[in-house]
Amino acid sequence: MITSKATTRWNGGLSDGSGRTALESGNAEVAVDWRRRSTGEGDSTTPEELLAAAHASCYAMALSHALEQRGTPPTALRADARVQFVPGEGVLRSMLTVHADVPGLDAQEFSDMAATAKDECPMSQALAAIEVSLESATLVGPGGDVG
Repeated sequence: MITSKATTRWNGGLSDGSGRTALESGNAEVAVDWRRRSTGEGDSTTPEELLAAAHASCYAMALSHALEQRGTPPTALRADARVQFVPGEGVLRSMLTVHADVPGLDAQEFSDMAATAKDECPMSQALAAIEVSLESATLVGPGGDVG
C-alpha cells in the first residue's frame, strides 16, 4: 500500500483567510483561498483544481495502461478534467476529455477504450458519488498535435 500526503496551513476565517497546500513530494506548493473557490476570481488554487489535476493524471495513466496492454501504446496523450463546484452544494461533476495519437487504432476503438478507462480509473471510482463523464475522446492522426 502506498500512502500519499498533502498538507494545508490555513490562517484566518473562511471568508478572509488563506492558506498554502504543499505536496509531500515537494513538487508543488500552492496558495488556496475561499474567494477563488467561491467566485472563480483570483490567482490561487482551489481544492477542485487539485481534484481535476488528480483525475486528469490518473485517467491519462489508466488509458495509457489499457492502450499499452492492447499492444497500441500512445505516442502522445492529453487528458483534461474539469471539476464543477457550487458553493453550498459541493462538487457536482468531473468531466474528462482526451486527445491522443495512437498508431494502429481506429477512432471507434479509441473511443471505446477511452470510455472503459474512464470507468476503470481509480480516481473515477473514488468519485463515484458524483457524475463522472467522458465529454470527448479524439484520436489525432500520425504525429498529430494532442495539444
